[in-house]
Amino acid sequence: MHFTLSDLVIDITQNAVESGASLVELEIQETDKEFRFILKDNGRGMNKRELERAIDPFISDGKKHPHRKVGLGIPFLIQTALQSGGGYDVHSEKDTGTVVMAWFDLTLTDTPPVGDISGMFRTVMLFAGPEELNIRRSRYTGKGEKSYKTSKSELRGVLGDLEDAASLILLDRYLKSLEEDGEGEE
Repeated sequence: MHFTLSDLVIDITQNAVESGASLVELEIQETDKEFRFILKDNGRGMNKRELERAIDPFISDGKKHPHRKVGLGIPFLIQTALQSGGGYDVHSEKDTGTVVMAWFDLTLTDTPPVGDISGMFRTVMLFAGPEELNIRRSRYTGKGEKSYKTSKSELRGVLGDLEDAASLILLDRYLKSLEEDGEGEE
């Protein structure tokens, strides 16, 4: 099981990256009562049978991780969402891509903590693979709405190589500032 909802989002995003996608879009919506994420990719996608197998925790195609007998990413997502008063939806089309959505009731004690959102965004931005990774974040609280968006290409344009230590420090500071200050509000 994942310790935080952010860990779960990282796992599902890694699946999208490993699907051969050139474009991954991650949207995080949060209120005082609900955490929701929507992940879209233009990767390999799955037909109906493959999607049924992806939802079954006791089946793995053996291609992505040949040493594993089970695949648990989507089954953990489903279990966590349902046990925390939320839900999920997964749509996929072969050779077109996949959309995964899940929501969690933050008022229930069974819901894992949200976790480190800026750290989650930093992690997914550093995944090798997609040419573009877009992030959209919205928070609705009693104090109002804060939202921002950023992309891998935008960050590379400003910071250069995201593998350089100085760039990583600046990336971390920037993402933390977006979360703390609401800079980039729309």
